[in-house]
Amino acid sequence: MLNLFLDMEIYFANFDSPVGNIEIIASKYAVHALYFTETRNVSSPQRPKILSDCIQQLEEYFRGRQKIFSINTEQKGTDFQKLVWKSLEEIPYGKTVSYLEVAKKSGDEKSSRAVGNANGKNKIPIIIPCHRVIGANDSLTGYAGGLWRKQWLLDHERKFTYGIQKLF
Repeated sequence: MLNLFLDMEIYFANFDSPVGNIEIIASKYAVHALYFTETRNVSSPQRPKILSDCIQQLEEYFRGRQKIFSINTEQKGTDFQKLVWKSLEEIPYGKTVSYLEVAKKSGDEKSSRAVGNANGKNKIPIIIPCHRVIGANDSLTGYAGGLWRKQWLLDHERKFTYGIQKLF
């Protein structure tokens, strides 16, 4: 992971969220990764503004007030992966789309598997909302943070979009 950042100064911060600890990795200019971790790693003693802004926006997201993130992100990937990640950012808060829908939007409806692969390589979940992509039959499929987190995030967004809450 760190070899992706050898040419820049990087900073780490931890964010305690309702779905567990999130480690944020950023440079002075962009967020490069969010990882769900079981343990808290050491945070950087210095905190650039982008890390503080990211934490503030995540806090607001989990309060149901932040529906669109306005934070600079950057991650390395192929042109196709970047196209898919851009498509993910266009999925409205509280909505879901299928891998097939993303594939069609990317220009090739036969690329659903490639879309799933690109979705799985997204290193900035929540901000680039890969959790909003589901199977064509409305099933939850793959999520690096675990399907329970994906379900939690979808339920959380629906609650603040439609007032829907699960009873059990």
